[in-house]
Amino acid sequence: MREKESMDILIGEIVEEEATLTLAELCRVCGVQKEWVRCLVEEGVLEPRGRDEEKWSFPGISLRRARIVVRLQRDLGIDLPGAALAVELIEEIRYLRGRGGT
Repeated sequence: MREKESMDILIGEIVEEEATLTLAELCRVCGVQKEWVRCLVEEGVLEPRGRDEEKWSFPGISLRRARIVVRLQRDLGIDLPGAALAVELIEEIRYLRGRGGT
């Protein structure tokens, strides 16, 4: 008897790093609440453009950073300061690899 083959369907959004997201869009795409994003801003993980929170906009790279923090907290139980440090280190490694370093 043949086992049923299952097919996983992945749904995603491609966001250019030059694109900008509103606070609501960032929350929706990451599946998080505004308060969580505020915490990322306070921790320095995200740097919104604009002073008024309701008018914040985030560059596309913010989406990648936020998703990394989501995974670190969900999968590994890392607290926000630890996740912020991990994001910095991950980005430093990407930068060094891009320059031909190790």
